[in-house]
Amino acid sequence: MYRPTTEELPHELIVSIQRVLELHPGPELDPLDSLSGDFNSVEVLNGYFPDEASLGQLDDVQAQIAQDERDLQDELNALHEELRQQQDPNKMQIIQEMISDLLGQMSLIREKATESEAIVRNITQDIQVLDLAKKNLILSMTTLKRLQMLVNSLSQLEDFVKERRYADITQSLAAVKQISASFKPYTSVPRIAQLWKRIQEIQGEIRTMIEADFDSYYLQQPSSPKPATITAASAAADVLGADVRVALTSRYTALLLAEYRRIFRLTDEAGQLDNISRRLAWFRRVLSTHEGGLGRAFLPEWQVGWWLVGGFVDVTRGDMAALLSRSGKDLTVTVLLDCLQQTKDFELSMAKKFGTSLQEILQATSPTPSRPTQSISSSFDPHMGVYVEAQDKTIADMLAPHRGTKPRASLDTAHSRAVSEDNDAPPPTVLPSSTELFYFYGQTLDGCSMLSTGKPLFDLLEVFKKWLRVYAEEVMASSMKRPAYASRRSMETKIDLNEVKNACLIINTADYCQTTAQELEEKVRGRVAEEFKEKISVQAECDLFISVASAAIVILLRELENACESALTVLSRTSWTTHNQVSGPSPFVGDLVRALESVAETVRPLVEGKKYLRNFFDKAASLLLARFTNALVRSRPLKENGAEQLLIDLSELKACLLKLPGEGLATSGYSRSITKSTQRLEALLKVIVTPQVRTCAYAPSIYQMIAFVAHRHAHQDPAEGFILNYTLLIGDASFSNFQKASASRLTTTSPSDSAHPPHSSFGTQRAEQNDLLDLFVTLTSTKPELEQTSFLTSLDMDPSLAAQAGNLASPNGSRINLPGLLPGGGGQGEGIFAALTSPPHSGTPTGADTPPRGETPAPKREVFSDFRRFVSFGLRRETT
Repeated sequence: MYRPTTEELPHELIVSIQRVLELHPGPELDPLDSLSGDFNSVEVLNGYFPDEASLGQLDDVQAQIAQDERDLQDELNALHEELRQQQDPNKMQIIQEMISDLLGQMSLIREKATESEAIVRNITQDIQVLDLAKKNLILSMTTLKRLQMLVNSLSQLEDFVKERRYADITQSLAAVKQISASFKPYTSVPRIAQLWKRIQEIQGEIRTMIEADFDSYYLQQPSSPKPATITAASAAADVLGADVRVALTSRYTALLLAEYRRIFRLTDEAGQLDNISRRLAWFRRVLSTHEGGLGRAFLPEWQVGWWLVGGFVDVTRGDMAALLSRSGKDLTVTVLLDCLQQTKDFELSMAKKFGTSLQEILQATSPTPSRPTQSISSSFDPHMGVYVEAQDKTIADMLAPHRGTKPRASLDTAHSRAVSEDNDAPPPTVLPSSTELFYFYGQTLDGCSMLSTGKPLFDLLEVFKKWLRVYAEEVMASSMKRPAYASRRSMETKIDLNEVKNACLIINTADYCQTTAQELEEKVRGRVAEEFKEKISVQAECDLFISVASAAIVILLRELENACESALTVLSRTSWTTHNQVSGPSPFVGDLVRALESVAETVRPLVEGKKYLRNFFDKAASLLLARFTNALVRSRPLKENGAEQLLIDLSELKACLLKLPGEGLATSGYSRSITKSTQRLEALLKVIVTPQVRTCAYAPSIYQMIAFVAHRHAHQDPAEGFILNYTLLIGDASFSNFQKASASRLTTTSPSDSAHPPHSSFGTQRAEQNDLLDLFVTLTSTKPELEQTSFLTSLDMDPSLAAQAGNLASPNGSRINLPGLLPGGGGQGEGIFAALTSPPHSGTPTGADTPPRGETPAPKREVFSDFRRFVSFGLRRETT
């Protein structure tokens, strides 16, 4: 029974042992009395021997533990003996015998209960028979009583029918129908079947009598029944059933409309399409006669007026459909709209008269509720194409003066009209033709939605969308194309104020058209039938107006280029090699700033949409910095003083660009973009500057540190200092990019001066220039952390050749692909801005455009790829 203490007992066994031994661990018990899975012998020993003095009791503790072990062993032996006795086979046999006896007693009790139930059933059998007899007797007496009441009521009903006493007939017939309903299960009984047959016969007689009285009443003869009799007969007809009421009202309606069919036959003049007013007037008279005469005899619940309207609508709708189909191409929009308007007015008047919608009247009076009901106006829907075509022609005539061979006339007309009407009035902010167009759209939409909300309204929207596209392409976009006689000479640099105003006018008009077109879409969707709601969309036309606004912004950028061209020309033609000292901003920068501010002050009050102004200033800044870079490249070579002077000029230009949009338009994104672009140019110019320790207002402290390091290397080796300056500021190991930076410092001569070899900025021969490139490759090969690309990768060192490869030449040589930006143009859609964007800037202080290290592996360094092309490019001669 011994178990090593290292083995862990199952938790269930431990709990059972504790329950048997009545062990309840507690603070007052011996820790050895608690058996658990987390038993810790060390803690128990520490409890017995807390200090060294307690070790003297070791023998006592050991004796106590041995005694506890003997006690546990005795208790286990006793439990084993008890368990052996409980498992005695004889005892189990006794228990099984007792269970068997118990089952036998239960079976005996069940048999006794069954016998008792049978005895009780025999005792109460006679009572149950008496109860059933009583129930049948009561039912028989009730049935006989009802049968007597039915016979009496039927006899009275026969007497009332003979005397035509409709009031008594109504009450007796209602009682007979109510009582006879309980005898329907007994129709197999001959007497009941005879009564049931007689009831059906008497109802038929009553219906025949009512119909005869109604027919006699319609004739209005002296012998005709009185209105009171007909009213009572109507109540009796209600008791007979709804089918009798429908038959009587249909007969009455057909009787009144028989004259209508005879007068307004399709073959007669009165039945023609242009006489629809006579049809409606005739029915109004008949309805008025009915309400003042025959109609007073009918019960109000019958809604006979509804039936008259439903019958008239059904007949007239068929006639209108036949007449419209017969008209074919001879159907004019005037006749169509006149007839449709009269029909709509009639339907609205009927709905107002009866206090409900016409659709509900038609549904309630339809002979077959499952058949869809339609109004008279629904017969016009298949022929509303005539109306839609008329609106199409009207819009074409409206826009005809603004289209054609001279599309710019619409803008000139707008200005001249404003001046002629009121000399003090401000010029229009949008093209008047656009407001006229959308006003016509609104009026036409309101009119069409009153006539039909189905397919005609959907087709009308398609016409609206068609002319919106025409207006955007043939009026707005075409008005921005400069006519041949007004083209600017290549050397002219002043801006054309008319072009600027026209472009601003087009931007405002495009914004107005886009917003109003979206409102038009929501208005149509709220009125058109449910089946066409999902098909309503003018998104394509809104996108077209946005494209027109973008094209107008390109016109403004073109004028901005023209305004800045003279200053940029001065920059490109300045000889920076003879620049001996660095002073304040150059004169050309002042001209450039004034030109920028002049254009901005002209555009800002003329454009109403702030989003378009922000877009213009964003693109204007990108365009100007690109042109400034191109002019700087064309003005090379750059010496140290020239590069420092250009740094000051660039700082002045940056300050101007940052405040160019004005308050409320300059955003943080705009400022970051300007700063990022100018930092790249600053880095390039700082590479060109010979490393000298100078304190300049425009140079941050980081650049002073870079210049100091480069200065120390320059004293040892000028070429090595230049390369170090390049790697610190630009941060790449691209051979072609380094060649671009060195080419910006290279002094070249004209071909006629070929006897004098070109010199570099260090006063070396061309051979030493090649040595500089070799040294660059040698030094950068030991710096694997340098990237292969930077912002210099996208720098074009020959902007004049790039300009010749463009699509459309502006007076200053830059590319503006206006046809590609205009809707329907044939050029490329990107235009000038595809060449203006620089590679993404990493944000490093040096201006190097390098991706974050560690994200993607650096590409294989191929510094000698296309080496011959790079060398020939670097040694290219150009006239200075």
